[in-house]
Amino acid sequence: MDNADTEVLVYHRALADRVAATRSRMSRVHTFVDVDDGHGGHTAVPGARAYEDLVREGDLLPPVERSGDDLLLWYTGGTTGMPKGVLWHQGTLLRFGLATAYGLQGEPVAETADQVADDARRWRDRGVPLGALLTTPLVHATAVHQANSALAVGGTVVLLDAGPADGDTVCATIERERPRILEVVGDVIVRRIVDALEAGEQRGAPYDISSLQRVHNSGAMVSAPLKDAFLSRSTAHIYDSLGATEGVGFGVALTSKVGDAQTARFRLGPNARLLDDAGRDVLPGSGDRGVLAVSDSCGIGYYRDPEGSARTFPTIDGVLHAMPGDWASLDADGTLNLLGRGSHCINSGGEKVWPEEVESALKEHPAVADAAVVGVPDLEWGEMVSAVVALVVDDDVPLPSAGELSEWVGTRLARYKRPRRIVFCDEVVRTTIGKPDYAWARGILEHAAGR
Repeated sequence: MDNADTEVLVYHRALADRVAATRSRMSRVHTFVDVDDGHGGHTAVPGARAYEDLVREGDLLPPVERSGDDLLLWYTGGTTGMPKGVLWHQGTLLRFGLATAYGLQGEPVAETADQVADDARRWRDRGVPLGALLTTPLVHATAVHQANSALAVGGTVVLLDAGPADGDTVCATIERERPRILEVVGDVIVRRIVDALEAGEQRGAPYDISSLQRVHNSGAMVSAPLKDAFLSRSTAHIYDSLGATEGVGFGVALTSKVGDAQTARFRLGPNARLLDDAGRDVLPGSGDRGVLAVSDSCGIGYYRDPEGSARTFPTIDGVLHAMPGDWASLDADGTLNLLGRGSHCINSGGEKVWPEEVESALKEHPAVADAAVVGVPDLEWGEMVSAVVALVVDDDVPLPSAGELSEWVGTRLARYKRPRRIVFCDEVVRTTIGKPDYAWARGILEHAAGR
């Protein structure tokens, strides 16, 4: 809130207790707007304005002249530290949203707002409006982008009820709402959908998902076997997009036939480059590694962070680029192999987890002397948040179990950040400069798992 210079906070009443508890720390916020859909179950924050009253009373600002250069502030997930606010021109996001929508219709993108409106009416009259089913929360840039793409052309956005995305619920929703785009984040969701499709077939009541035209995946990888299992039951194609809050279109992959699927393999996007340490384009097949950069489809900088902006949004050959720090190599045939972020960020089910944040929470426990947190490969989540923990040597301090320690972290951080696997050791090995030896920690965890 402070970083964004927030003046108005709109929140659902289910979160009223959170707002009330932190209200005194939101020094810049002067208006709190309470949204109550009858399912909140909490008392409104004192002094808050009810959203319904604001709409009914017409207490609105006068119309404002809008432009594609108007800025949107979009926060990262905190891959390499605290979340950072990325500034985007709204026209950039709208342009790429329209490209998605018109691409699925097989038509050239309209050039004016009136043309977009006419096309939206025409598609609805033909019975082919653009509908998007989002399986992840709107904290994911992937979900927001797909929602904007549908709304920009008068389409429908379908949201699931709160809670984990259940495969049967997703399939039943596709059958009922007939969306053309299914938005997912990696194996964790696709596996549940495939399991539901297989179970439906086995009980003689297969789901009808024939409305789907595209499965849009970003944020975590979908493995090749799962792609094949899905494609064998659908006429849709799977579109993998390699992007970040700072920019989109670093890499793309389109899979439409069983047997063609690959895991974490992309082609460079049309505005993307792979640059070595000297700023030169990496040659395909050279074996050199580089950092991905993208122009045109990117933000313009971080809010209130000129130093970070200069590092991540350099001007190359006179053109602004985004370079969040993703390393990759390029095969001779142009295949892009993603190597990972230049940090120890953990990607668990599409959510980014910063190891040092979890380590700090673990070390708040009175029985914990030291900890190292890493991501270890996991079939369902992609990576599982895991920890090697050294306990204090003190007969007066009760020692927790692994489950108790995990729950301890879950009460201090978002629950997806809690370590799901914990191995205890006598001492956490550190490097000569005092940082945890993450390679050692990962080896300890994999050995404990029998790998």
